[in-house]
Amino acid sequence: MLAKAEAKYVRISTRKVRLVIDLVKGKTVEEADFILDSVNKRACVPVKKVLGSAFANANYGRKDKLLSKEVYVSGILADGGPMLKRYRAATMGRATPIRHRTTHIRVELDSVTAEKSKQKEAGSK
Repeated sequence: MLAKAEAKYVRISTRKVRLVIDLVKGKTVEEADFILDSVNKRACVPVKKVLGSAFANANYGRKDKLLSKEVYVSGILADGGPMLKRYRAATMGRATPIRHRTTHIRVELDSVTAEKSKQKEAGSK
């Protein structure tokens, strides 16, 4: 793992975020940015922010800056956060619950060259 970043308490349901993160799993950062720009989903905005933050963390304190082609998304997941629970009026004097769901998004990046060396070692065994 080269770098990671996390966004907590994002006000989008986990199910909707998982539709977006499945598109960028295993892609390079450059490809993932392009995909997130072209997909018309609201969840793309926080996922792109977390991806950019993880890439910035990977470059932090380095003399030789990494290119977005050299880094890929090795792990990305969306876990459910706490729900904001509210009630709304229903018919015949009842109240029905409303659950505003939140999500924790976690992104892990790794180097493409490190992945190639791991594949060579696995192939030689």
